[in-house]
Amino acid sequence: MKVGIISFAHTHAISYASILRDRSDVECVATDPGNVARPAGESGGRELAESIGVVYVDTVDELLAWHPDAVIVCSENTRHVEDVERAAAAGAHVLCEKPLATTRRDARRIIDACDRAGVSLMTAFPVRFTAQYAQLRHRVQTGAMGKVLSISGANNGRLPSERAWFTDPALAGGGAVADHTVHVADLVFGLFPDSDAEEVFAVANRLLRPDCEVETAGLVSIRYSNGLTAVIDCSWSVPDHYPTWGGLTVRVITEGGIAELAPFAERVDGFSETDQSPLWLSYGADLDAAMLDEFLGAIAEVRQPVPSGRDGLRALEVVLAAYESIATGRPAAVQPL
Repeated sequence: MKVGIISFAHTHAISYASILRDRSDVECVATDPGNVARPAGESGGRELAESIGVVYVDTVDELLAWHPDAVIVCSENTRHVEDVERAAAAGAHVLCEKPLATTRRDARRIIDACDRAGVSLMTAFPVRFTAQYAQLRHRVQTGAMGKVLSISGANNGRLPSERAWFTDPALAGGGAVADHTVHVADLVFGLFPDSDAEEVFAVANRLLRPDCEVETAGLVSIRYSNGLTAVIDCSWSVPDHYPTWGGLTVRVITEGGIAELAPFAERVDGFSETDQSPLWLSYGADLDAAMLDEFLGAIAEVRQPVPSGRDGLRALEVVLAAYESIATGRPAAVQPL
C-alpha cells in the first residue's frame, strides 16, 4: 500500500513515518511544505525525512502525483482542511491529525470532501487503541460496573515548544483547550456512542505561561444527554524538564466502584548519573502503530475506520462550546451533529 504524509508540522508525523518505514506492506513518501518558514532550529523538510529514512518530495502536488492509496495529514490545525480536500480529491483515504479542524465549517468541509470522493476519513485519536480502554468500554457498555455517575479526565503535558505554531492562534486555533480536550472527549464518546454532549462550561488562563498568546491551562465540564457529567483538565502544566511529555488519565465513577485508565503509566522509573536527570522508560503497546493498523486495515477491508471524521467533529464541537463558554463566562450549548 502506498501511504503519503503531508507535513511534519505535528510532532506525531515523525512517529507515523518511522512506523510506516518499517512495515513491509507499505511504501511511504513524505512532503513538508512550508518548512523553510519555520523558526530557526525547528526540524523539517528533506533533512528530517532523510534522518527518518523515508522518501521525500518537495510539494503536495508531487506527492499526490505518486497516486497514494492513503494520506496522513499532519499539518498545522488551520491547514487541515486544504490538505484533506486535496488528498480526497486525488482519491486517497485520509487519516487527519486532531483536532480535525478549528471551526465547524472547516470540519464539515473535510467530512464532505471525503464523502464526495468516496474515501474514508479517520481522526487521529490513538488512546482509543489501548487494551485497558477496550476493557473499560466493555465493562461500561455491558453494565458490569453499574450505572456510571461521573467521569474525570486529565490530559496534561509540556508546552509543545518544539513547534512554535502550537501557540500561534492563527495556526492552532487555540491553545491547551483545543490541543488536549479532544482526546478525553473522544474517549467519553467511545464509552457512550449514543449519548450527545449537550452543554459545556469551561475556564482557562495563561498563568503558567503569561508570555503565550493562547491559554495554557483549562478545565472543561461537559453535560451529556444521558445525564452524565465529565470534567477534563486539559492543561500544558508539565515542567519543561520533566522526563516525559506528560500523561493522560480517566477516572470513571460508578455505582459499583471506581475504574481508572492510565494508558501511559506503563513505565520504569530511574535516574541517569550520566545526564544527572530522572529517567522514564516506557513499555507496552505502541498506540500510534495500533492506530495505523486500524487505518490501513479498514482501507484493505473496505470499511470505515474508527474513530471516524464524524467522531473528530463530535470532539471538536465540545472544544468550540468550551471556547464560547470561556468567552462569555456562562455555559454554552453544544451544536448537534
